[in-house]
Amino acid sequence: MKNYIFILLSLIGFSLSAQNSASAIVNSRATVIDPIKIDKTVDLDFGNIISAYNPGRVVLSPDGSRVAYGVQISNSIPGTVNPAEAVVTHGNNNYSITLPEQFTLYNQENPNQILTIDQFTVAPQQGSVTDIIKIGGTLNLEANQTSGFYTNSSGFNVTVSYN
Repeated sequence: MKNYIFILLSLIGFSLSAQNSASAIVNSRATVIDPIKIDKTVDLDFGNIISAYNPGRVVLSPDGSRVAYGVQISNSIPGTVNPAEAVVTHGNNNYSITLPEQFTLYNQENPNQILTIDQFTVAPQQGSVTDIIKIGGTLNLEANQTSGFYTNSSGFNVTVSYN
């Protein structure tokens, strides 16, 4: 019995001291990419709108077309009509675009009078390392909206982020 215990203890001791460390060589790498960049080139402009007795809205598409519901747009005096436009430099990487839920415009003569823009739409014209994005939206008017020039000097944020 003593021989068996000695052999068993010898085997246990041998297996514990046979391998008590190991190592491996790990290589490391990094790829640095250019930061994503956005530059606005054109502001969002809904043009001239004729107020009505009922609330209404004007939908400006990224292609520059606009459709009025409950109000009228002047074809003879359209004013400046532009979807917003920006150039996104993304180095051929995928990205996402974030726009606000809504944005408020204030009457320049009477800041208590407002218009809201919501339901923003985006149409990217894809390139290889840069895209041109065009942004439209829906302008909402109250019944008998006070005439005047509506703007908001703070502008709204268009955020692009790598996916």
